[in-house]
Amino acid sequence: MREKVQQALDELGYRPNMLARGLRQGRTGIITLLVPQITVPYFGELAHEIVEQASARGFTVMIDETDGDPEREIALLKVAGGSSWVDGVLLSSLGLEEGVLGALKSTLPVVLLGEHTADEVLDHVGIDNERAATDAVEFLIRSGRTRIAAIGGMGEASDRTSRPRIDGYHAALRGAGIPIDPQLYAATPDYTRGSGMDAVTQLLSFAEAPDAIFCFSDDLALGALRQLHNAGLRVPDDVSVVGFDDVDGSRFTIPSLTSVSPDKSELARTALEMLIERIDGSMVPARDMRVGHTLIVRESTGEITVESASETAAETAAESSASAIHGVVTQ
Repeated sequence: MREKVQQALDELGYRPNMLARGLRQGRTGIITLLVPQITVPYFGELAHEIVEQASARGFTVMIDETDGDPEREIALLKVAGGSSWVDGVLLSSLGLEEGVLGALKSTLPVVLLGEHTADEVLDHVGIDNERAATDAVEFLIRSGRTRIAAIGGMGEASDRTSRPRIDGYHAALRGAGIPIDPQLYAATPDYTRGSGMDAVTQLLSFAEAPDAIFCFSDDLALGALRQLHNAGLRVPDDVSVVGFDDVDGSRFTIPSLTSVSPDKSELARTALEMLIERIDGSMVPARDMRVGHTLIVRESTGEITVESASETAAETAAESSASAIHGVVTQ
């Protein structure tokens, strides 16, 4: 009988209706991922991780981009919340305020990625941006750099993307007894390569140029590398450069780019697990989860012995692994 049924299925080309099956189980198996710009390498790589891991859990991911526009973020969230076929949303928000995000809590499961914009309201997963920035700048200080600039973000208190990285940059300088020079911070309207070039032009306009630059994204760092080359400065001989995000392209620049590497795989895994728990009806209080990061040392910060590079990576990886394993929660 089983063989006869299978033969009939094959002849008819029958395929089970997974949507109908999911509805009987109380879910469709479809989640939405909203990111500011899919063309930004970091978001593209993170989306890839999420799609792969969601597929392994039986979920399909629909991706859209918001351009960081609050009105578009709200519109797309309303579409997801008003539909019967989206189980939940993973959202990387740049524009929405806590009050708006809080109103979503009763409409559909939402987990925030990256920036923490809704304290004690929605689940959030990201890295410790302040600690990551401190690690990067402390590395530059240990390598002998003393006039260290920072590039990225507007630096305002409401700017939750750049503010922790500025704080980490300042913490590292204070810890080494290096005075904080406001001229060495170049605010940018975005995290693009063009803004990185403009920021370097600004920094080089002062009487004393920096001997190192900490960039808040790899795209900013790529722009910085180009403009330093245009100005006749050698990297890392004259100026060391560190980026943030460790996108795949950072390995192929000349010189290759030292960068803070968030654990994208762990971020995707943690976010999906939190979202699925909410989809399944979990009512625990909102959680703030942190995943690890590693400083990947490459040519843009000068030569480093294999032994010291391994030790630095091993120590940071151990801390990152411990954070991921224990699921550190901060209030």
